[in-house]
Amino acid sequence: MPLQIIRDSITNVKCDVIVNSANPKPMIGYGVDSQIHKAAGIKLLEERKQIGNIEVGNLGVTQGYDLKCKYVFHTVGPKWKNENALKLLEKCY
Repeated sequence: MPLQIIRDSITNVKCDVIVNSANPKPMIGYGVDSQIHKAAGIKLLEERKQIGNIEVGNLGVTQGYDLKCKYVFHTVGPKWKNENALKLLEKCY
């Protein structure tokens, strides 16, 4: 598959999956997380609440709802002050 560069909001991209840098708790954060939730509609947060807390380095999967993607992968990255930050970040990927 050739590389394609798209200059647009991630919420407007038709794709299989959007990866969201999420909060560990089921809540709407700031920045991109906020925009993803806004574009997807309230059902995204409702399903995210059913998943519950997500540990650093892990992910939860929801439907895309009103987004143009099928799924949203909610992954929680580490704080860089953590001595295991690199290993935890690798686990996110």
